Amino acid sequence: MNESAAIPIVFDLVKDCESYRDQLSTDRIRAMEYYDGVMRDTPSDEGRSKVVSRDVRAMVKKVLPAVIRTIMGNDQVVEYKPGGKGDEEQAGQATDYINHVILPESKGYDAIHDAVHDALRLRNGILKAWYDDSVKVSFSRHSGLTDEAFVQLAQDDSVDVIEHTEREEMVDTPDGPMPVKVHDAKIKRRVPQGRIMAACVPLEEFLIHPDATCIEDSPIVGQKTRLRRTDLVSMGYDKDVIYALPIAGADSMEEDVERQTRREENTTDKTAPDPALQEVDYYELYVRLDMDDDGMAELRRMCFAGGIGEKNLLDNEECDEVQFYDIVAERRPHQWEGNSIADDIAEVQRIKTVLLRQTLDNIYWQNNLQPIVQEGTVENMNAVMNPAFGLPIRVGQGVDVRAAVGYNQVPFMAKDSFAMLEYLDNEATDRTGISDASSGMAPDALQNMTAKATALVEQAGIGQTEMMVRTIAQGLKGFFKGLLRLVIRHQDVPRTVRLRDDWVTFDPRQWNAEMDCVVNTGLGAGTRERDMLVMQQVIMIQEKLLAGFGPDNPFIKPENVFNAVSKLVEAAGLRTPEMYFNEPDPEEVKAKLEAMRNQPNPEQMKIQAQMQLEQAKMMASRDKEKAQMEADLIVKDKEIQATSIAQREALQADAAKEAQRIAFEREKLAAEIMLERERMDREDARAEKQRQSDIAKAQAASIGKAFERNDREAA
Repeated sequence: MNESAAIPIVFDLVKDCESYRDQLSTDRIRAMEYYDGVMRDTPSDEGRSKVVSRDVRAMVKKVLPAVIRTIMGNDQVVEYKPGGKGDEEQAGQATDYINHVILPESKGYDAIHDAVHDALRLRNGILKAWYDDSVKVSFSRHSGLTDEAFVQLAQDDSVDVIEHTEREEMVDTPDGPMPVKVHDAKIKRRVPQGRIMAACVPLEEFLIHPDATCIEDSPIVGQKTRLRRTDLVSMGYDKDVIYALPIAGADSMEEDVERQTRREENTTDKTAPDPALQEVDYYELYVRLDMDDDGMAELRRMCFAGGIGEKNLLDNEECDEVQFYDIVAERRPHQWEGNSIADDIAEVQRIKTVLLRQTLDNIYWQNNLQPIVQEGTVENMNAVMNPAFGLPIRVGQGVDVRAAVGYNQVPFMAKDSFAMLEYLDNEATDRTGISDASSGMAPDALQNMTAKATALVEQAGIGQTEMMVRTIAQGLKGFFKGLLRLVIRHQDVPRTVRLRDDWVTFDPRQWNAEMDCVVNTGLGAGTRERDMLVMQQVIMIQEKLLAGFGPDNPFIKPENVFNAVSKLVEAAGLRTPEMYFNEPDPEEVKAKLEAMRNQPNPEQMKIQAQMQLEQAKMMASRDKEKAQMEADLIVKDKEIQATSIAQREALQADAAKEAQRIAFEREKLAAEIMLERERMDREDARAEKQRQSDIAKAQAASIGKAFERNDREAA
């Protein structure tokens, strides 16, 4: 089969994939809109509440941190297993290199996070890993270069000299200032990226055959995306071929709608005036075709741009694996699609949205009653329709005010909705298994429950989360195997990197590309406290075995203890156990064991230790008695001092009371003396007043007698 015969087959397969993708896009668009709080299938009435319940978003945000922490919270996300005898050291090197070098450089953490998010929300998450050999172009200016420096710069194969000028510059030398020829240049540097990359593929770009139940058995798998012409040229394609391709069109309305739904702020202009920025449809396809006519379909990587045609074919080569990897949170048997949280919660969110709107409308009617006004009785109708504080409602003369204005009483039904909303929350938990316990909340936060009931609730919630984690981890195995094969295939020279404060050289060319791997999900499925408690129990068992059988025993080795304390540190949230514990050196451990074997007989050491213990007990008992006597003396002395102080304080209190009594008696006597003096003064004043009165009476009597005598004498 030649390319002319293969391309129509590929075209038909792509059409089948696009039709299948468009069928699924309706559910994906709905799930994305529900997540964003846009519910086109539940419109609100004009003038009524438009509130939207965000249950899909709440459930995803509740379980996503627990899943990501379980998978990505370990220092070693993936651990490679030896593929054969003698691969142990290679497996350890591959584990360190992928976890600490490749994953951060390839943006693998972000890709895994996005894929898990897509799986929880949109049923499937698609990961892609590839070797990026595109060319990065940069410009720079250099001035004052010597002849040697300029020649060395210009001889670099990745450098093109765009501008170059020579000039003389005065330079200080031992013989004085001398003119020296220097070079000024502007260069263009083309640097191949040459790195492993990982990304999450949007589902509207992913292509898989509708008959496939997994990526491995699909006759075609690929990605249809839009790339700018400059991106395609940087990938190594011929400029003339790329610039002759047509601009990307709207072949699928569903595809454009889904892309715009995912990127609400998308302002890309496909018809940009600069041809380098114009977008072109780009197909990266992995197709199974029998090109050599041996009766067996081989996997081929075929890339098209601008359409599926013979003139659009850019690459056509054999390959050994598909570089797309599928992740689901809940599998559907015999189907490629999985189940998402939106599938279980969308109906609940729609019902809760309607209930919330009706409840709020009922409360609005309660807070803003509808007025009933008798026509012609109210003079300022605006005060009724637009009430304001202090604004009076004026009625006509002779109108009964109580009958002029009334209000329509709407029954308060909102309280009955709250029970229904609580029922729907329980229904959502039953459908998904996602609750506060499954999101990693501490079990003691559940109030008014027994410890056993709390544990059952926690285990029930965490159990379904663990099932999600293990299903996702199973999908990630293929992704990490693909990363290892890419490293072995494309890194053709040893590389030295800094790892754990030391420089380590990795040479993947000798590694076994078929090594199996395990995604570490042993810790983090529950709370950190539970994980730490488990590791503490493991360490306690190790201590008992060491105490019973000694350091050289068949059960526990130093590396086992180091692994346990390392996992304990990781469970606590610290990702660098090496900062707190050193990994045991085998030679040092061996020397330590030899030194321990040369020590005296353990029985003699035990007897000697027992004697030392008895002697220490006697000395401790003597010291204890002495300390007790000293303590008793101190207590007795304190009691005597307290008694003396109490007696002295009592005497002082009695003296104070006596002084107070004397002062009171003195004040009382002084008051009595003063009262007596005042009484005597009043008696003296009264007597003086009586004496003066008697004198006046005597004088008056004397005068009267004189008048009488004069009268008698006159007569």
